Amino acid sequence: MLTAELGAGPLALARANRAHTARMLLVGTDMPISDVAFSAGFASIRQCNDTIREVFGLTPGELRARRRLPASAAPGAIDLVLPYRGPLDASGIFAWMAARAVPGVEEATATSFSRHLRMSGGPAWFEVTQDEAQRLHLRARVARLGDLAPLVSTVRRIFDLDADPLAIDEALAAHPELAPLIARTPGMRVPGSADPHEMLIRAMVGQQITVVAARTALIALTDALGERTEQGVLFPTMSAIAERGVEVLRGPAARIRAITGAAAGLADGSLTLTVGDDGVEQRRALLDMPGIGPWTADYVRMRVLGDPDILLPGDVALRAGAAASGLPEMRDRSRHGRSARPRGAAI
Repeated sequence: MLTAELGAGPLALARANRAHTARMLLVGTDMPISDVAFSAGFASIRQCNDTIREVFGLTPGELRARRRLPASAAPGAIDLVLPYRGPLDASGIFAWMAARAVPGVEEATATSFSRHLRMSGGPAWFEVTQDEAQRLHLRARVARLGDLAPLVSTVRRIFDLDADPLAIDEALAAHPELAPLIARTPGMRVPGSADPHEMLIRAMVGQQITVVAARTALIALTDALGERTEQGVLFPTMSAIAERGVEVLRGPAARIRAITGAAAGLADGSLTLTVGDDGVEQRRALLDMPGIGPWTADYVRMRVLGDPDILLPGDVALRAGAAASGLPEMRDRSRHGRSARPRGAAI
């Protein structure tokens, strides 16, 4: 399937992805080439050299010599420029993050977003900012260099940087009622998740309440159960929520049982939720859990998998926004095209 759709098999795509990660580190940092090789996921320096030469026609040293901007990073941090296809409505993403940021874990301004998160090698932190030239800068700190490439992938997913905004805007603008909205805000993205397990808990906490109320509940949950590190606060583990969530969460008992039950399933592995899941199977598994309905399952699928075929017609905020924009009933909006549904919903 990959070969038919993308013209390359999984091994070739993995090698190309490692090569592009290595290129980003070579031109964006002063890391030794040996560190770049292992951070990008190569098994050896020789493998890194051979792959980069094959993909780019240059050696790692020659790639580094061609960089336009000097590498600069604070002590202990790595600075990178994140490539993307424009246009990009970065202010929209930053605003979305700001409305939901949990203090201590996350911080968002009109031009930046930062957060702490767990990686396989230990706690990590990143900050994304946009400069006057519309470049996105990533500053990151990781406990282990091997976490850097996965962290970059996570940030790209959070900011939906692999989307094709020109194709999406063209598809949406073909509909007269959407065209002026697209012209006003080109390059809209659908924010993704930093952690699939965390996203499910956030979605369940936010069921049938406002964003403000959900944020308040998540702040209380994190204050009580979050993990403190020297750098900041990490969102509570699934084990902590399963064991002690009932002490902190407020609301109907059935909803609290559903949240702690989902956390327990994620903690013991009886419920799996990853960015590599099959969308249909993921939705089925979520719907099999008590207290998780179609809205939550589809919302998680949209945020975790970046599924382009999600529309939430029953979402109260979405319906209110559509009405305020003079759009048709939500049940009629499926005609705007499957591949652009989340972006169409976002406007």
